[in-house]
Amino acid sequence: MPTLLIIHHTPSPFMQAMFEAVVAGATDPEIEGVEVVRRAALAVSSADVLAADGYLLGTPANLGYMSGALKHAFDVIYYPCLDSTRGRPFGLYLHGNEGTEGAERGVTSITTGLGWAKAADYVAVSGKPGKDDLETCWELGATVAAQLMA
Repeated sequence: MPTLLIIHHTPSPFMQAMFEAVVAGATDPEIEGVEVVRRAALAVSSADVLAADGYLLGTPANLGYMSGALKHAFDVIYYPCLDSTRGRPFGLYLHGNEGTEGAERGVTSITTGLGWAKAADYVAVSGKPGKDDLETCWELGATVAAQLMA
């Protein structure tokens, strides 16, 4: 059974709402045969990443960059996963109050180095996530999970 790994840093109510919407999309009953595993960015291991077939990444944009927690996750998994995870699909959702461009560039740089395939447009939200924002998060989760269906 294909596995979708959600690596997230969820320190705020806004990130929690986005995370829940992504999970709801990824676990929609119409998506069959995909196991969804959730790991906090500070707890994820290279074994978790190697065991997964695709990834969803969630982070706040802090001071113009991804959270330290997500950067730590990449630091832990980068070299152990470098050659074994190429071509796997991923998606990204992020929240920022002052802009998300730097965080997007950072994640793009690292995932390009890993050879991961961007499965959908990034979901970037500023301020309180509205209904449309949460629906877009749901769609992101569903899109990446659907790509893993056998």
